[in-house]
Amino acid sequence: MLMNKNLSTPHDCAKHISEGVANLSALALVDGVPWDMHRPLPGPCELKLSTMKTPLVPAVNNAFWRTCSFMLGAVIDNAFNDEITCHLHSFTAPNIRSGSFIYDAQLDLPNWTPTASEMRVLSSEFTKLIQQELPIDRLEVNEALALEMFQDNPFKSKQIPDIAEKSNQKVTLYRMGQHVDISKGPMVANSCIVGRFTMTAIHKIQKEGLDMFRFQGIALPEGFLVNHVMYGLLEKRAQKLNDITWMPRITEQEHDEHVKVAAKN
Repeated sequence: MLMNKNLSTPHDCAKHISEGVANLSALALVDGVPWDMHRPLPGPCELKLSTMKTPLVPAVNNAFWRTCSFMLGAVIDNAFNDEITCHLHSFTAPNIRSGSFIYDAQLDLPNWTPTASEMRVLSSEFTKLIQQELPIDRLEVNEALALEMFQDNPFKSKQIPDIAEKSNQKVTLYRMGQHVDISKGPMVANSCIVGRFTMTAIHKIQKEGLDMFRFQGIALPEGFLVNHVMYGLLEKRAQKLNDITWMPRITEQEHDEHVKVAAKN
């Protein structure tokens, strides 16, 4: 299969096989390295395509979990009226053991206690993103452009220089529709790879000395079936405060080691 260096993507390769393979492929492995489906290939390489059902590829689950946090950020960013100030802060490295994926945000709603109806609305907004079948694209920009893009977000603006310093003056972003956020990735190829979703909890937390809200959710990939009782248990577990700590610039391997140590103590 002949592809173009720095132009063709794993998704392009998958389409040469079949439309079905292209639609099901969630993540690629390029010379064994997890790789976004829409990220151009660097040159001749060994390419493997992974679906959410590919065994023995933990990177796929991590990419799915990370994507769910990213999509949760999109929901938060668009859910509130313009009169309510909302600043997205961050989401943690994937940690499936925690029972929920999360996104932390600061809202100008100090006395807000989410109702069951509001939780259902937020879940519905997430489901709309799934139904829109939005491609999730990786972008790499310089520090100046990243700062311009996030100039209205004090948290992202503070994070960007440090990220750029440790990444050869580049900042990796991801785009889904009109939503753009910072993440080292990788993520799954399309919002429709997420299937069932529930917004399970919104907790008030303190972060960097500031009042924030921790949004928590649980999801299953499209095509994964779980009976009502089992899914209910997953939802109940995901309602508990996820007290995982955001550790900026930490690698996924370092994060896993941190979790193992914490579990032993």
